[in-house]
Amino acid sequence: MANASPHRRRLSKKARKSRDILATAKPPVRRQMTDHISAIVTDSLEVKRRFFESHAKDVERAADVISQVLKSGGKLLVFGNGGSAADAQHIAGELVNRFLQKRRGLPAIALTTDGGVLTCIANDTGFENVFARQIEALGNEGDACLAISTSGQSPNMVIACQQARSQQIKVIGLLGRDGGKVASLCDLALIVPSDDTQRIQETHNLVGHILCELIETKLFPQ
Repeated sequence: MANASPHRRRLSKKARKSRDILATAKPPVRRQMTDHISAIVTDSLEVKRRFFESHAKDVERAADVISQVLKSGGKLLVFGNGGSAADAQHIAGELVNRFLQKRRGLPAIALTTDGGVLTCIANDTGFENVFARQIEALGNEGDACLAISTSGQSPNMVIACQQARSQQIKVIGLLGRDGGKVASLCDLALIVPSDDTQRIQETHNLVGHILCELIETKLFPQ
């Protein structure tokens, strides 16, 4: 810094002064933020606690249904919008590849990944048909669908579940709020009791991991 201009030195002094002011403000800000983080974690844990207190047996039933479908030569079709689309891809990836065990791949397809197919259907017949058309093309009697939605109200989710039912495909819903219109179309509905999308998604993610572990345990006992 020996050759730094006086202007740069002045800026450095100002920067140091600002840094010192911020340093004195950090402890209360940190306490506020850590309290906020603790509140978020507490809320998330409480939503999970309420869900599993009421639905642990239903989660096991869902794993039983999917395991039996896969054992019988069927496949799992998984779909959702936005964050639920990411959850669908996550679950499909864990099943196709592996979760905890070294074992053969399991047939699971996320209907959210093929940009060409999705945009073709959306452009020609409407976004509400992007999942239903794929179920019509790829699904067979004896398969299972896992429909993931925080509201259960999206038209493309409703139409997809109707299509699955028309093909004698079992429908498991991973839902939130009151389950929406999708709930009544499910053979088994797992509904997270919350109106907060982020809390619902956090619980869905945990349910997805539990399903993958139970399916592996049931199909590949050690």
